[in-house]
Amino acid sequence: MRRKNAAVCGNVLMGVGLVTMVGGIAFSILSQLPELGLPANMTQGAIMAIFIGALLWLVGARVGGREAVADRYYWVRHYDARCRKNHRHP
Repeated sequence: MRRKNAAVCGNVLMGVGLVTMVGGIAFSILSQLPELGLPANMTQGAIMAIFIGALLWLVGARVGGREAVADRYYWVRHYDARCRKNHRHP
């Protein structure tokens, strides 16, 4: 897959994952309101949708090339041996 197509596919999967997670969260919150009369067994499906959305998000990040930890994070920059300038090799 070409780089541009991979980036577009990754962005689409990340978007679908985000919408699925937000929808699952919204439905699980709304199912707690008794006046709406939503079925109780659909709450389990909503919780599963949160996990499926997170999985789609991660797959999209992997396909789109965004899975690497960036060097701009403080912990990585200061405590990871790969990112320090003064490397000590054993």
